[in-house]
Amino acid sequence: MNIRVLRGLLGVLALLGVGARGVPLDFNDPAAPEALAAALVEAMTDEQALAQTFMLGWVGAEPSPLILEWIRQRRIGGVKVFGWNTGNTLRLAQTIGAFQKEAVAGGARIPLFVATDQEGGWIRHVKGATSQTPGNMALGASRYVADAYWSGYYIGRELAVLGINMNFAPVVDLYTNRDSALIGPRSFGVNPIHAGMLGAAFMKGQHENGVIATAKHYPGHGDTDLDSHGVLPRMASSFEMLWERELVPYRLMIKEGVPVIMTGHLAFPNTPAGPVPASLSPWFLLEALRKRMGFEGIIITDDLMMNGASRSAGSLSAAAKQALAAGNDIIMFSLTPGLYDPIWTRLAAAMREEPQFRLRVRDAAKRIMKVKLAYLRGQKAVPLIPDIRKVAENIPDKEGTAFFLDMAARSVTIVKGREGLVPLGPERAGDVLLAGQYEEFFRAGKSAYPGALTYRYAASGGADLARAARRADTVIFCLAKSEDLNALRALRALRKRVVVMSVLTPVYLDQVPWVDGAIAVYSYARPSFIAGFSALLGRIPAEGALPFPLDGPRWTAPRD
Repeated sequence: MNIRVLRGLLGVLALLGVGARGVPLDFNDPAAPEALAAALVEAMTDEQALAQTFMLGWVGAEPSPLILEWIRQRRIGGVKVFGWNTGNTLRLAQTIGAFQKEAVAGGARIPLFVATDQEGGWIRHVKGATSQTPGNMALGASRYVADAYWSGYYIGRELAVLGINMNFAPVVDLYTNRDSALIGPRSFGVNPIHAGMLGAAFMKGQHENGVIATAKHYPGHGDTDLDSHGVLPRMASSFEMLWERELVPYRLMIKEGVPVIMTGHLAFPNTPAGPVPASLSPWFLLEALRKRMGFEGIIITDDLMMNGASRSAGSLSAAAKQALAAGNDIIMFSLTPGLYDPIWTRLAAAMREEPQFRLRVRDAAKRIMKVKLAYLRGQKAVPLIPDIRKVAENIPDKEGTAFFLDMAARSVTIVKGREGLVPLGPERAGDVLLAGQYEEFFRAGKSAYPGALTYRYAASGGADLARAARRADTVIFCLAKSEDLNALRALRALRKRVVVMSVLTPVYLDQVPWVDGAIAVYSYARPSFIAGFSALLGRIPAEGALPFPLDGPRWTAPRD
């Protein structure tokens, strides 16, 4: 029998749940994962194998008809939950359950990867009732490995209740460029060894609840002030520098068993990859990551609809083809393409016409199946169909809420004013003006200083703020971004006591050395503001340390 006809027959049998010898194929079969993965992929048609490499987003809270068609007709491998899907937590859980019901209704009952970006802190794609946390830079400031574990644990526990089985976290990009607006407080800091240790602990906390961890953005997005959503950043680092710095967290996490690594749309012209984005580079993926670093898990692209990938390749379909050929196993798209749009038709044609590409895609499908078999079944596996009652009862996670407050307290950093300013109780502070932009800042500040006045400033509202501050003895100013400096500088001439509470990255504090005090917290979540004011009042010791130098040299690897 012609080999192509045979494979087609095997694919039909697979749709019926039957293996090559008439034995039913079932994802939940107790067979050894290696053998079962091989059997499942062998029974797939080429298009079924290709579909496993697709991870698609969708628009809206409800399951869109198009994404359901991809699941029913193509049997895609995964879906990605973005912020625009998550305003209603209960609705999200119902949508995920509907997706998984469709996925396991046919063939060998292979479930979907359901992924999201729930990094903690600044990036929290699953909104609704989920916990707001202090974030990665807070972990870098306290450097408690146990805090990283429990942060991953509680974030993972909430995701598991919702049916989300893969999280694109932890971020292990280093904060080597202080102007990195995309990374900033998403980073653990500048030290690669600390980032690797904290990342590995975060990963293990997630795995305890069955949520698959992902290290990102390989080989490192922290040394550029450009955003790969809009352009392709080009970094000057040599591979030797990357090996001793940006790649250290990945090397550590690979040894600890990280199952998934996400590639970034970043170019390193001074490496053998040349001007090609790392996400589309066989050298970065096969030579460096697979061969030199020994990674055997899944490689997934960042969103291919980002300009850093699609413009570099010339088109979205070209980027998808190049990404798979280069060594990625999953190609991710933030939106749902048409069933027969150029992405699918170009890849399906390449499967028929290019033997090497066909083998590459089937190898990717096998790697995907191994990870699915390892994580999507068994006692720790995330439930495919979320229990709506448990969603209402367990989100936000009550234990997690208490933990994240403690974690925030351990990370608070007094940058200036420890001697002579702290504690700054209500009597010493006198009349207080709270100047900021976040409701939780005002809420925590009014609790600390019950008689305080409040002023919500605009980025250019320095003159109005200065007038409001004339009635105050102390101004406590919330500094979150560079634009806030315009308002803050208007206070300098007033000769009032000015204390800055920096949120997110404290990188802007070196531009206001004249302030009387400065305290750093690392997110605009409620626990961080409570911890910050508690430290200012002297109720907690504030033992955090800045995880990067404000005005010193960048971290460099020690020489032998």
